[in-house]
Amino acid sequence: MTKVPLTISSYTLGVDIDFEERVKTAKAAGFDGIGLRAETYMLAVKQGYSDDRMLEILAENDMKVTEVEYITLWCDPNKTVETPETLLQQFKEQTVYHMARLFGVGHINCGLMEHHPEEVHVKAFQELCERAKELVIGLEFMPYSGVPDLKSAWNIVKKADCDNGMLILDTWHWARADTMKEDLKDVPAEKVVSIQICDVLERRYPDTILRDESMHDRLCPGTGWGDTVGFLKAIKEHGIKPRVVGTEVISDPILALGYQKSANMNYETSIDVIKQAWPELLG
Repeated sequence: MTKVPLTISSYTLGVDIDFEERVKTAKAAGFDGIGLRAETYMLAVKQGYSDDRMLEILAENDMKVTEVEYITLWCDPNKTVETPETLLQQFKEQTVYHMARLFGVGHINCGLMEHHPEEVHVKAFQELCERAKELVIGLEFMPYSGVPDLKSAWNIVKKADCDNGMLILDTWHWARADTMKEDLKDVPAEKVVSIQICDVLERRYPDTILRDESMHDRLCPGTGWGDTVGFLKAIKEHGIKPRVVGTEVISDPILALGYQKSANMNYETSIDVIKQAWPELLG
């Protein structure tokens, strides 16, 4: 099996780190690539980095951008009405498309916080896939969102019936949605574009603040109670071939240790669980 790039997802190193430091920190830890959100890209531009300079820094460090995210509010019923919020979201969406093409990333992560009837989700997802053209749209289910579990995410992708409509699977959401490997049985393996790994606390946050846990208190792969090894084994056994494996450990306590130590911890624990569950990913 060809090596799958191991990526340090954008939020794992926070949103404020300088672009060149982000690249060098990830490289020093051992990662093959970095993830970028629209916000981190726009911050780099604000800091004076041109597209050409970002590409130069990546080449100088033998690194790539391998994950681009995050499109939201694509199901807003008022998205065609020009308000400051809708104009901002349109700009963000176009920025993400630009990033994907600039860095040669063929897929884009997206999620949906709003709750609408399924038929509204399906139509909006079809429209999003059409706007993305050649780029794959990877829909990520999140238990506190409008797409709370694997079944609802797959129903949207299946009914939208777009060649470039796919899924993204994340350990944290998998565990907190009480997903089982049997839940994959109706999902074609080729419809999962990428995976993200981390781990979860023993005690779940209350539902009213569950998103806060996701955004501030994840654990490194294999160090908690989410069975990251089992997650990877289930995906392997289903025949899924991810384009990227992203380490998405969003943790205030870990990040407080410093960028390099945080990156090193994430890399070492990621490699450990991959070796246990799916060593072929490492080439």
